[in-house]
Amino acid sequence: MLDSLQEFTASLPEFLQWFGILLIGAVPFLESYIGSAVGIIAGLNPVIVVAAAVVGNVISMLAFVFVAHSVRSKVVAGKATAELSPRRAKLKERFDRYGVPGVSLLGQTLLPSQITSAAMISFGAPKNQVILWQIISIIMWGVIFAVLATLGVSVIR
Repeated sequence: MLDSLQEFTASLPEFLQWFGILLIGAVPFLESYIGSAVGIIAGLNPVIVVAAAVVGNVISMLAFVFVAHSVRSKVVAGKATAELSPRRAKLKERFDRYGVPGVSLLGQTLLPSQITSAAMISFGAPKNQVILWQIISIIMWGVIFAVLATLGVSVIR
């Protein structure tokens, strides 16, 4: 099966190979880690695979951040802060405990980076800090899964 996937991928034009990985990276719940693994399993160059998956994931995450920031700015403008529901208060408490770096690096184990980043923005986290730590996290998880996929492919052969 691995050989057929690699042959099929190799038969596609090079542009389509990395563009497919970029699209996988942009999809919430697939992101850079699944995109990287799929590209490695398909036999593509690991550096290009990780780069394409990361770029797709970052583009998607940025769209969520900018939309969330715009919505929050309009909602908060001129209004007093509303009291949080018990569930949202608990979520905010965890955000306050771990901060943007902790939520960014560990949040992808539970939720996609797009949702995690939008949630942090809704709690008032600085947009640039969220973007920086989400990019670090996206790269980290993409590289980790690329390494794991490479090790897995080498064991299968």
